Amino acid sequence: MTQTDAPAENVWCPRVTVACVVAAGDRYLMVEEEVFGELAYNQPAGHLDPGETLQAAAVREALEETGHTVVLDAFLGVWQWTSHEHGEQVLRFAFSGHSVAHDAARGLDTGIRRALWLRRDEIEALGARLRSPLILDAIDAWLDGRRYPLDAVASLLPQVPAV
Repeated sequence: MTQTDAPAENVWCPRVTVACVVAAGDRYLMVEEEVFGELAYNQPAGHLDPGETLQAAAVREALEETGHTVVLDAFLGVWQWTSHEHGEQVLRFAFSGHSVAHDAARGLDTGIRRALWLRRDEIEALGARLRSPLILDAIDAWLDGRRYPLDAVASLLPQVPAV
């Protein structure tokens, strides 16, 4: 198939998401959100938007969901799993970062109740209320010292000049 050929209608594409492990001491930035009428807990995470780099998506999601401006430090890895929520496969790219600013007055994404800082044991104790089993996997990768350079995830998208 050449680049000009139209893709087949039955092409399967996984859902691409990003997540960010943001640590401050022994606590991790989490979000409490409403999902299908129930409270769930997640890291700042969400979907990759068209034309967006994975790193930019992680920073954007952290800001939109928590009000924290995050600077990424490292790439933690990519996980493949089947989402019970959507019934489809997901590729989740996880990064670590640190908060450099917080805007407490900023409105949070629809469905996000609040941002909070929890210890790993408190996160684990949430059990079935965790939105994804990958939350603890990403935190544990960070705790185990996994750190890949940010450029391990390269982008061939055109660079947009800063405004």
